[in-house]
Amino acid sequence: MTSTATESADVIVVGAGPAGSATAAYLAMGGLDVLLLEKTTFPREKVCGDGLTPRAVRELITLGIPTPEEEGWIRNHGLRIIGGGMRLALPWPDLASFPPYGLVRTRQDFDDILARHAVKHGARLHEATNVTGPIRDERTGAIVGVTAKRVDENGRSTGPELRYAAPLVVAADGNSSRLSLAMGREKREDRPMGVAVRTYYTSPRHDDDYLESWLELWSTDDSGRRVLLPGYGWIFGVGDGTSNVGLGILNTSKAFGRTDYKDVMRRWVATMPEEWTYTDETMVGPIRGAALPMGFNRQPHYADGLLLVGDAGGMVNPFNGEGIAYAMESGRLAADVVAQAFARSDDAGRERVLLSYPQVMGDALGGYYTLGRWFAKAIGNPEVMRLATKYGLPRRTMMRFLLKVMANLAEPHGGDASDRLVHAMARMAPDA
Repeated sequence: MTSTATESADVIVVGAGPAGSATAAYLAMGGLDVLLLEKTTFPREKVCGDGLTPRAVRELITLGIPTPEEEGWIRNHGLRIIGGGMRLALPWPDLASFPPYGLVRTRQDFDDILARHAVKHGARLHEATNVTGPIRDERTGAIVGVTAKRVDENGRSTGPELRYAAPLVVAADGNSSRLSLAMGREKREDRPMGVAVRTYYTSPRHDDDYLESWLELWSTDDSGRRVLLPGYGWIFGVGDGTSNVGLGILNTSKAFGRTDYKDVMRRWVATMPEEWTYTDETMVGPIRGAALPMGFNRQPHYADGLLLVGDAGGMVNPFNGEGIAYAMESGRLAADVVAQAFARSDDAGRERVLLSYPQVMGDALGGYYTLGRWFAKAIGNPEVMRLATKYGLPRRTMMRFLLKVMANLAEPHGGDASDRLVHAMARMAPDA
């Protein structure tokens, strides 16, 4: 292709992670011509806990992704919480709107499966295609396409500039979202941000049927005192002989940015029983880190022809750092809006529908994410974190309620008193 040649589509989706692939799959199912551009090649690794809550599993079911155990999908029954000298196993709630189980699948496999699913339904996937910037309408300033370059496995350009045109572009290019930045959409500094680090260890715990969360992670402040960090460590059995072990920390602590999280993880892992074999000798690959953009930290979610999904729109849950469920959910909601927009016969009608997308996302998650922001700010105080661990964990009924809140697993219709309370709190909170 020469530098002046153009490939066109109804919609360009930039980034083939869970958000981009879900968006592309739904749009293709709806009969739209979709270009899905991914800067790397599959399979590829991403920093993640690899754990999927029932909310994420619901999105997989809705998208039509089979998850049989014989194909490497590892089921789990709930969450085991460790802290304050206690071990508390909480089964996932049995609800009509969510499956009663979670899953574990490495991102190396998971993202590949979702991208191939989008292709199966008609999306055109271009791997090793690094988007370099927007193409903008000179009159309106709206994005009408993107420039890109083919790259090798080291990210080096291997050919001339490519140009792709579409009346709508979806940014699914993750936390950094260079496309959003090029369109003037900066991150909001009043939203929480997290950081996660993880690695894999060969371990006999690889087939644990509960996700495990450790609530006590310690660091030291400038005066040398021990400080309880706002976040948690996790151990998720991957089922292939390894465990995914990692931790996530919020930026609401004074220690954020001044803490070596890889060192915190090493010291935490060193306290674990020897028979779990979490040692340097059994570590599979280095400890890697990634940012967790939370609580709608980049807005607006639609303007000037660019629509944001997943991490590009800051859609990670502030309560628990979960991103995959909300990446796929935003893709589903976005695709519904886009399909309605493209059914309009005139540009003004199409734009009016697309402009509804920020409110659609606000209605779905805005109040809940505001509650999450308040929660993230509160546990940034080490004393609040300490008291919550000490007095919350012994109260099983309270912890079952908190599991519903933090994993966003309240029954949307009917349900019991705890479900209704969760929704009442979210309705009363202002949109994120």
